[in-house]
Amino acid sequence: MKRRAFIGLIGGAIAWPLAARAQPKNRAYRVAVLLGGSPANSPNPDIIEKSFKELGWSPGRDLEIEYRSGAGDTELNKAHAKEIIGMKPDAIVAMTNSAMAALHREASAIPTVFVMVSDPVGMHYVDSFARPGGNVTGFTPFDPSLGAKWVSLLKEIAPNIENIGLIYNPEPGNNLASFAGPVEAVAPSLGVKSIVRPAGDSAGIERLISTLGEKPNSGLIFLPDAFTAAHSEAIVGAVAQHRLPAIYPLRLFCDAGGLISYGVNVTELLQQGVSYVSRILRGARPADLPVQAPTRFELVINLKVARTMSLVPPPSLIALADDVIE
Repeated sequence: MKRRAFIGLIGGAIAWPLAARAQPKNRAYRVAVLLGGSPANSPNPDIIEKSFKELGWSPGRDLEIEYRSGAGDTELNKAHAKEIIGMKPDAIVAMTNSAMAALHREASAIPTVFVMVSDPVGMHYVDSFARPGGNVTGFTPFDPSLGAKWVSLLKEIAPNIENIGLIYNPEPGNNLASFAGPVEAVAPSLGVKSIVRPAGDSAGIERLISTLGEKPNSGLIFLPDAFTAAHSEAIVGAVAQHRLPAIYPLRLFCDAGGLISYGVNVTELLQQGVSYVSRILRGARPADLPVQAPTRFELVINLKVARTMSLVPPPSLIALADDVIE
């Protein structure tokens, strides 16, 4: 019902051209896209092609688009980044922190537009939001203050929670530094006694979920991360097995059977990223295009999942939801 308009598969290289490779008589622009966390069946390529068409481009004629996907794997993203730089495209789209981190290592001068990158200033991708200052600009999906909002929403839908696990891929390129502070600052005032994190590599996520599943009054907050997004179905399944209330940063987790999510609309953000690429291909400089933060977030509640966990979301929370899955 619409309201208010483990981890076992880290795929090998996923590479596919969206547009035909035949060059027209006039030179076609080439755009390379590194999807840091999206699997092969992602809708993102379709969204990107449609957005370019709406802006007057004809993929296969005046535009070639090359995709690579790292599925949240650090080493695979590094390999793809080297390959993309070697292509010498006219512009690059980096989707997710891990993708941007891999491209940043290559110190390329190719114009790059990031999408779903949480802390571009702190990671030294840009000088500031207003004046990026180099060949990189883009769209950040999350404000660090969201950490406090996730705690508040999780307590609202599951009031008994006293222990929270912060779930993210502990390997390089994660978002912990951006969100841990706000989460830890607000937690005591909401009755949260402990906050724990995964240790080691990505297998630590599964261990932490299992540990908290045996500890009464526990819940989970998933930080935005390419790895967890790429493996959303497996992760949601593990959470359901342990009957843990969890809040996620993206709607795709609720679509996979998660309880509640609060974050940006990825489709809208990707469309905005394509608009920047289009402007760059037509002569704009990344340094002149300010980094933009989101102005709208969507709340999704999966009532079907809530019922299986004997949770009763308050009517006030349901009224705020953009979408309620029944």
